[in-house]
Amino acid sequence: MLDGITPRGWLAAGIVAVTAMTAYALSGDWQVATVSLAGGLVALLAASQMREEREAEAAALARETAVPGPAIEVAIDAIIEPVLLLEGTRVALANRAARTLLGDHVAGEDVRTAIRHPAAVAYLAELANGKAQPPIELVGLGGLSQRWEMRASALDGHRRLVQLIDRTDSHAAEKMRVDFVANASHELRTPLASIIGYVETLADEAGEDPDIRARFLRIVLDEAKRIERLVEDLMSLSRIEADKFRPPSDTVDLGELIDDVAAALAGAHNGRGRDITLHVTPGLPMLTGDAVQLSQLLHNLIGNAMKYGRPGTPIRVEAAPAAAGMVRLVVADQGDGIAADHLPRLTERFYRVDAGRSRSLGGTGLGLAIVKHVVERHRGRLDIASIVGEGTRVTVMLRAADPAVILS
Repeated sequence: MLDGITPRGWLAAGIVAVTAMTAYALSGDWQVATVSLAGGLVALLAASQMREEREAEAAALARETAVPGPAIEVAIDAIIEPVLLLEGTRVALANRAARTLLGDHVAGEDVRTAIRHPAAVAYLAELANGKAQPPIELVGLGGLSQRWEMRASALDGHRRLVQLIDRTDSHAAEKMRVDFVANASHELRTPLASIIGYVETLADEAGEDPDIRARFLRIVLDEAKRIERLVEDLMSLSRIEADKFRPPSDTVDLGELIDDVAAALAGAHNGRGRDITLHVTPGLPMLTGDAVQLSQLLHNLIGNAMKYGRPGTPIRVEAAPAAAGMVRLVVADQGDGIAADHLPRLTERFYRVDAGRSRSLGGTGLGLAIVKHVVERHRGRLDIASIVGEGTRVTVMLRAADPAVILS
């Protein structure tokens, strides 16, 4: 048992021996010295045994914490994002989100094969060599369009916690913002360049000819109005997006609103207002909505039907009660129609099926994007159906107001 005594223990043993010799010198009695020596050695051995027991307990505790237990598994499973607990390069634990992304087989695998991505393999190899690594971006893990941020945190020993954070939505939002700024800049730059060009021409000798001057000024006015429409639509879109999490609370008579919009558009688009036909069910339920935004929705839908429907063909506007406390609004035209591959993108900002025709008709490329956001704010549904050569039909489902709210 004395083999387990540390150098500090041997020092203590020496002190015990010196103490025994001092006891003999003072008392002159070997029995007193022997008892002193024996007592010291017993105390020393007892202290050594206690130290060994404490070291054994600490080792057992270290072994227990080295293996993920049920509590750790429950805690990691509660994390929404994929999380892996590594021991060296082996996946000791994978939470539910990680198993969904990478497969149920990942636990126990080498992490470099569990995450089959070149950038992830290189990152984890450096991590295994003990090098601290900043977060990296993984593109295509789990899907071609998915983007993840991988970050790792060192625990004790060779254990690491690897977390995957889904950045797909934030990347898409940033791309949308960049595209929006680029498109808006382009849409503004084009008419501005035209205005500047014609004004510079008018400032030269061409401005002295009354006919040329009148034609150029008319073009400048048209381009300025185009900019005005674009700025108004951009501001409208911004306001609607700012309100999208605040449901509207006013009571709106949709039938009356349709009459007002039809009257306002009666003289628009070279008399196409005469082709508007209204089919509103009497006693149409009231809506809970924003009258200004719903008016804008009607202007955009009916205006599009007037622009793209064939001249002289009817523009049918219907409104009727629907199931589940909804009201159905339909705007249909008889025009060239839209090919099926364009339909999913019609509500994107600045998306146009025929850019040249749209601009010549005064379109800003934001009309259906505004319609989409208005419908979303009203917790409704939007559907666009079209047949090439026959026309387009837009259906909007809006929630009717609660009668109790109307009576109050």
